[in-house]
Formats: sequence, structure tokens, C-alpha cells
Amino acid sequence: MDVSTAARDVLTPLGYEVLEVTVSTKGRTPKILVRIDRLDEAAVTIEDVRNASEAFGLELDRLDPFDGAYDLEVESPGSSRPLVTARHFERFHDLRAKVRTDDRAFTGVIRTVQDDHVTFEVDGDTILVPLSAVRSARLAEWPDEPR
Repeated sequence: MDVSTAARDVLTPLGYEVLEVTVSTKGRTPKILVRIDRLDEAAVTIEDVRNASEAFGLELDRLDPFDGAYDLEVESPGSSRPLVTARHFERFHDLRAKVRTDDRAFTGVIRTVQDDHVTFEVDGDTILVPLSAVRSARLAEWPDEPR
């Protein structure tokens, strides 16, 4: 089982959405970074991070995916929040996002999401991108109030 699947299997039933899992094996100690959000879309608290870290840490200890020690970091999405699903784009409409597709990279304002396509405004032009073509997307600004 890979680490991303393990994180989702453990954290989703606890009410967390796993947005991103990265494993870095640079240096002496492997590092696992897990970014979570709450499934109810409330703001992630320190208690949420602590609970997710403890639960997933126990699962990693059970799975023992590395020879020796590792570092686990669980974080809230933060200012460079990954946008993965249609709901993420809907939730953060009217905010700027950095987007990479198969053939281009741009920063634009998220306008609408419809029929598995996202509409962005880029330098006064409208760009329609299928969600399936988005390779990565992150917020380029943070909303004034939590969404």
C-alpha cells in the first residue's frame, strides 16, 4: 500500500480530506508531508492537525514503510492550497490560482465550474479548462475570510 492511500484510508473516516501527500527521501531521514482539510469545510484547527498526525502516525508505525526513522508533518492547506476537485474550484471562485495544464501554465481568477470545466479569467481573456487537463493548481491568494 502506498503512503497516499494509507493516509486517505485512515484520515477520511475521521472527517479529513487528504489534499496532498509528498514523500521526500533527500537527506538522512525520510519526510512525509500531509496536507489536510476538513470534510465539513470548516477551518482546520491545531487540534485537527494533532488528531490527524497521531492517527496517521500510528498507521505508519504499523505499516513500517521505511528502514529506520522518518519525520511526519501534517499541515492545514495554508496559503498555497492545492485545488484538486471541482468543489475546490467552486469554493474558491473569484480568487487567483496558479494552474498547470498539459500544454500551459498561467495565473488566473477562478470564475465558474460547470460540467467538469473551470473558467478562468487571465489578463482580460476567458480560458475554459477541462478538470482532466489540470496537472496542478494552487491558490495564488488567500480569501479574507475562511471558505
